[in-house]
Amino acid sequence: MTFKSLVIVAFIVFTSCKDNKTPETVEFIDYSKENLDVTTSAYPENITNVMNAHGGIDPWRKMNTLKFTMSKETGDEITTTDLHNRYSIIEMPKHTIGYDGEVVWLQNKDKTAYDGNPKFYYNLMFYFYAMPFILADDGIIYEDVDPLRFEGKAYPGIKISYEGGVGESPEDEYILYYNPTTGEMAWLGYTVTFFTSEKSKEWHFIKYSDWQTVNGLKLPKRLTWYNVENNLPTTKRNHLDFTNVVLTQSSKGASSFAMPANAERIK
Repeated sequence: MTFKSLVIVAFIVFTSCKDNKTPETVEFIDYSKENLDVTTSAYPENITNVMNAHGGIDPWRKMNTLKFTMSKETGDEITTTDLHNRYSIIEMPKHTIGYDGEVVWLQNKDKTAYDGNPKFYYNLMFYFYAMPFILADDGIIYEDVDPLRFEGKAYPGIKISYEGGVGESPEDEYILYYNPTTGEMAWLGYTVTFFTSEKSKEWHFIKYSDWQTVNGLKLPKRLTWYNVENNLPTTKRNHLDFTNVVLTQSSKGASSFAMPANAERIK
């Protein structure tokens, strides 16, 4: 599954980026680490540089399992994902959502109904969290776009779109904005097409500014959603913190994500 089903869940809406503009020329410094074995032929130089600023795509691909915790008002939410097969399981106080490679399933731990769409949510936070590495998935088209200007600073942008038939929402579009000084990812702009299957002109924005190094790779510590006015981010809306992060070459195996006997298969 590629970076498809991202969206909403108390997030902000941004208006469409302006079309038919000539991208500004922004000089980018090469932040690649010396002797780092990075597969550069498959990706544009700027996206490769961003990957390198976070530890490199090749070290990321050697990992098999990612696990993290989000603290919410309803209790801790623990997500575990198989990075190669994209099996996943989300453990919540009252529910568990899983994906075994074929179906999405939901397990209710009591009589409380799950208030949401499991098929939409099962990989949502994983994809937000696995930035920028998730943007090296297959079937991606890269394009330079105008920088995002915020509080007097310009962040060069790389637009991500998908080849037809890739994932459940191939009409989704994303823009990765990076820090021209450090090379690190700074913002993510994204559209939502999961519910309409049509291109959207409404953009959502997340700021990436706090990082933590786990097993040699730089991953988010906090994600912050912003309000918007006149097509620009204005004030912070809400944020999520990520703790107890585990990134390892060990694999949990397919059986760890199998649907329990008392779970519901999501159609």
